[in-house]
Amino acid sequence: MTLEEIHGQQPMPAGHDWMQGAGTALHELLVSAQRRGCLTAGVYESAKLMNVDPDNVAFCVLAADQEDEGDIALQIHFTLIQAFCCENDIDIVRVSDVAKLAAIVGPSEDSGEPRDLHCILITNPNEEGWKDPALEKLNLFCEESRNVNDWVPTITLPE
Repeated sequence: MTLEEIHGQQPMPAGHDWMQGAGTALHELLVSAQRRGCLTAGVYESAKLMNVDPDNVAFCVLAADQEDEGDIALQIHFTLIQAFCCENDIDIVRVSDVAKLAAIVGPSEDSGEPRDLHCILITNPNEEGWKDPALEKLNLFCEESRNVNDWVPTITLPE
């Protein structure tokens, strides 16, 4: 009997398929959250929301392109956001392609300007009982990643 059978869970799929499934789930979650008005984009906007209402945050996405890796201020913000998420039991993932995120999320609805997509928070909507299957898949993915000591897994978004 395996540990997964004992806990009634499916074993973690191996390799690329599981990663691809997580990328698809993240894409679905972002689209759904934006449609419901449950998406907050921007490092500063996200930090303000987490400070005011951390219990309302359901999921966090940190995104950085290769050129952002040298941005010390952004990396400090990421470290602080990761610490806050860990302290408040908020699942968190990294994405290494801001352009793909921009294609999914699009420009700001208010101004039409490109938004800061380095940090995106998914919040719980006011609707009671909203259960997004994509969010549940991502929560399971994050839990399985933590089981193998990958505390902030990196997800590749689908093309």
